[in-house]
Amino acid sequence: MSGLSRAGILAAYRDGVTIICELAGQFTDAMWLAATPCSEWRAVDLAGHLRCVADDYHEYLDDAPSSRLARLMATGAPPDSLARKLARQNAAELAALPDVPGPEHVAAFAESARSYGRRLPRSWDLPHHAYRGAEVTVGAMAGAACAEWHLHAWDLARSLGKDYRPADPELVLSAWLAGTPQLWPVPAAGPQDDDTWHFLLAASGRDRGWTSELAAASTTAMA
Repeated sequence: MSGLSRAGILAAYRDGVTIICELAGQFTDAMWLAATPCSEWRAVDLAGHLRCVADDYHEYLDDAPSSRLARLMATGAPPDSLARKLARQNAAELAALPDVPGPEHVAAFAESARSYGRRLPRSWDLPHHAYRGAEVTVGAMAGAACAEWHLHAWDLARSLGKDYRPADPELVLSAWLAGTPQLWPVPAAGPQDDDTWHFLLAASGRDRGWTSELAAASTTAMA
């Protein structure tokens, strides 16, 4: 994290929360049932996931450096095994949420995420967890959270039939790399098409060509 500005990461973190809220405000009740690039989730499910993740970040910080995430990472399990375990955790937490509308999930997310952001400066350099000898500080984990908000903002935008990219994709990528050593057993090759945001989307498993039902319907209507 030495090459990254604390102020820059915190600003980008706040921007990610803000854009999620702005995009959520564009959904109608019916649109919350639309598909997203996260194939297993509708938009309302993605909103619920955001709510769960923001709360998880609080828990991990409360218990650092001995949180359940830290204990999982300390096993040194391969990345695909970690991903499966975290996916099961995500599914269980989402299933346990109350059945409420998307806007309620987003409001809860925003409150939790902003509260977490306010906690970060005073514990920035403290240890959060480690993976195979790579130490992740609270600040580095903040970078991972920052990237997650911007990636999920893209998911919501695509569900609306729109596109999204952060103001500083280079910062978001660097923050993500610093906070997720489990995803990078060897140094990342970097963008292949000179577009950092496209690289981050692909590296996170997203298909830039994904088209929402809304976009398809709009194209058909215009034909």
